[in-house]
Amino acid sequence: MKHMDEKLIRRLRRPEGKVDVVLDTDTYNEIDDQFALSYLVKSDDKLNLKAVYAAPFHNHHSSGPADGMEKSYQEIMNLFDLMDRQDLKALVYRGSERYLPSETEPVISPAAEDLAKRAMEYTEEDPLYVLAIGAITNVASAILINPQIVDRIVIVWLGGNAHNWPNNKEFNLYQDVAAARIIFGCGAAFVQLPCSGVVSNCATSGPELDYWLRGKNKLCDYLVAHTVDEAAICGQTGCWTRVIWDITPVAWLLDESFMEGKLVHAPIPEYDHHYAQDETRHFMNYIYHVDRDKIFTDLFAKLAK
Repeated sequence: MKHMDEKLIRRLRRPEGKVDVVLDTDTYNEIDDQFALSYLVKSDDKLNLKAVYAAPFHNHHSSGPADGMEKSYQEIMNLFDLMDRQDLKALVYRGSERYLPSETEPVISPAAEDLAKRAMEYTEEDPLYVLAIGAITNVASAILINPQIVDRIVIVWLGGNAHNWPNNKEFNLYQDVAAARIIFGCGAAFVQLPCSGVVSNCATSGPELDYWLRGKNKLCDYLVAHTVDEAAICGQTGCWTRVIWDITPVAWLLDESFMEGKLVHAPIPEYDHHYAQDETRHFMNYIYHVDRDKIFTDLFAKLAK
């Protein structure tokens, strides 16, 4: 067990050098996934994008998880057009059309099947980095399809709230609690970027977006306009900010100065929207602080190129 823990802990450290990544994203859900995917593509000096998986979601932008997944798939394609990266379209896979029916039954999809197969090309010493920024159904399904991948991947998920937050009712988690319980409990190397209480300080405003991005290129103009429109849809007027949560899993891979984390025993996401604690469980990397200014400085510089 000690030997296995040491190998797990090594995988929980931020990697050095260029690494292979896949991105699991509910891209049409709001506005932050668009920033995250663009940030990843424009960080190709350090991140080698191997696949993009469209994740399900259900809110005011979709009629249900299947519709949310399909709209996310199309939005990924739209972003590749805006970046003039049509070559990346072959890397995109449709994901789950529903959430997990239980903690033992996967939802079969092209995305889940691709990850279950692709991850087998990697090793404990050279893992595949799985960046997830939506309901984590696709990733959990891949693990249920092929449990052998848990030692060959590092999951970096924007999901759940801070461990000391009053509740754990967070959008990416509560849509599919069963999937989240699989991720927290499967023993894979897992880096959690909690939303409320940690990443919630990664916000930007209309004037800041205008200053750094407007007029730089068609992608930037789209991101600015889309953010302003979403703020209006959500009733934000006057002095407003929007949290761009989903850039942080990408940022974790890029620079150790962008955030701080610590090893903790993986808690258990319960169905009542709280965490249960068990000090006998495996370790995970819990991010407790992010440097908002450093991350946005890097993000805006790359988007504006």
